[in-house]
Amino acid sequence: MQEHRIKRSLNGVLMLDKAPGASSNAALQQAKRLFQAAKAGHAGTLDPLATGLLPILFGEATKFSSDLLETDKTYVAEIRLGVSTATADAEGEVIATRAVNVTPGQLAAGLQNFRGDILQTPPLYSALKHAGKPLYAYARAGIEIERAPRPVTIHALALRWFEGDRLALSVTCSKGTYIRSIAHDLGEMLGCGAHLAALRRTAVGRFGLECAHSLAKLEAMPAAERDACLLQVDALLQDLPEVRLTPAQQARFLQGQVVPWDGPVQARVRVYGSGGTLLGVGEAGSDGTISPKRVIVNA
Repeated sequence: MQEHRIKRSLNGVLMLDKAPGASSNAALQQAKRLFQAAKAGHAGTLDPLATGLLPILFGEATKFSSDLLETDKTYVAEIRLGVSTATADAEGEVIATRAVNVTPGQLAAGLQNFRGDILQTPPLYSALKHAGKPLYAYARAGIEIERAPRPVTIHALALRWFEGDRLALSVTCSKGTYIRSIAHDLGEMLGCGAHLAALRRTAVGRFGLECAHSLAKLEAMPAAERDACLLQVDALLQDLPEVRLTPAQQARFLQGQVVPWDGPVQARVRVYGSGGTLLGVGEAGSDGTISPKRVIVNA
């Protein structure tokens, strides 16, 4: 039993297909124990109700979480019309029920309001902070805090199906978008109220569910097969230009020193050693140097 408690200095990325009912942190802790990883984090919280793609970052990969946090996300959302809840999703207390008499034409017209650049009011039950406390803490105490609308971008929104009082949408959106708020706001526009009945995240940036694994399947695998499910750290950085350094330049870069560079100015570059090992991320400046911004330990 003792060997199972040994923590590994593991570096890599797990695309986890989160099951319903678990918080993102609970799923993270399960994955961390399963891989016996010394250090882990996740990139992009999913509510317990939601399923789908939750990137788990191990070791040095945690240094590059912002690349996933900032990227666009894609969801499949099921919405129930006629029932409003306190949290705008299926986990909240029902606060109103109304008759549903929505035609396909009315729905199509309503959905037009949720495409492109929009202003969205975050839900009261959210982790956004007000005076140092999350909004849900005020909500649970019966205090309603006024929330300022925030700009978000809905890159794509398509109706998958519509039957009676239920419908499903496919949504690709910018970071900070609340699908619960789309459900709530759509219901109000249609005059019947609505809430988010189910949510599945199908993509984070260029990563989709085709590269994701469930905890149940991972637990059933031999350790070596499980480790083979991990992506390399530089899978997070493929959109950045690649730079390769000489052994002398590599030593300077890993010590946090600038290295000479005669290529184009780039805001960020992924930096490799001469042997192809990822060293980290740098910034190629106009002064003919690359400055280290994030360096891989023990590269």
